[in-house]
Amino acid sequence: MTKLSVNINKVATIRNARGGHIPDVRQFAIDCERFGAQGITVHPRPDERHIRYADVYDIKPIITTEFNIEGNPKGVSKSKPYGFIDLVKEIRPTQVTLVPDAEGVLTSNAGWDTVNNQQYLCDVVREFKACGIRVSIFIDANPQMIVMAAKTGTDRVELYTESYASRYAAGREEAIKPFVEAAKVARDCGLGLNAGHDLSLENLAYFHQQIPWCDEVSIGHALISDALYLGIEETIHRYLDCLNA
Repeated sequence: MTKLSVNINKVATIRNARGGHIPDVRQFAIDCERFGAQGITVHPRPDERHIRYADVYDIKPIITTEFNIEGNPKGVSKSKPYGFIDLVKEIRPTQVTLVPDAEGVLTSNAGWDTVNNQQYLCDVVREFKACGIRVSIFIDANPQMIVMAAKTGTDRVELYTESYASRYAAGREEAIKPFVEAAKVARDCGLGLNAGHDLSLENLAYFHQQIPWCDEVSIGHALISDALYLGIEETIHRYLDCLNA
């Protein structure tokens, strides 16, 4: 079964645009789980432009499913001298997803180069796993990078699916091919498999049909956008339907 983890960053973006506590990201996380989501994802960035480090502490005690924290292990919060690694080790979520975000990027736009960052990733993976945290590495649909990711000791890889989503309308069969190949390589390497970035109600069902052994999809922007029209309960149900198609 492929689990749905809802990324609630965009909810925090709306809150931060006005200040205060509306919408309440804690309550939103609770409601997502209540409506069927099997996990909650947050991605605190150093500038804290959406999810803040303080939010992560507030959300952890209320999560009843899986808690996934994404981010660059080199990141340091600008609100206080506190690093991403420190945050994750203290919170001890179900999963940490390592993402190579560059400073100031609007959104994640590439997976790890696991060849040139091999030793660094080995060290980080070892540190998190020693705390009992499942580790996933955000990665392009590149077989070589997946094979080298496996050598770090990571538990899973998360396929960066932007190119699948952007090419889907022009021809979904061609768009999915590199992801099926990458997913098979991950499986052959004994890795668990996650996926995320620009997955939506338009393209999720087909992705799942072609890669049914995917463990988890993490979806934020499209899901929160759909919720503006459909409401969060109906939206989550529709995304779960895509994973049960």
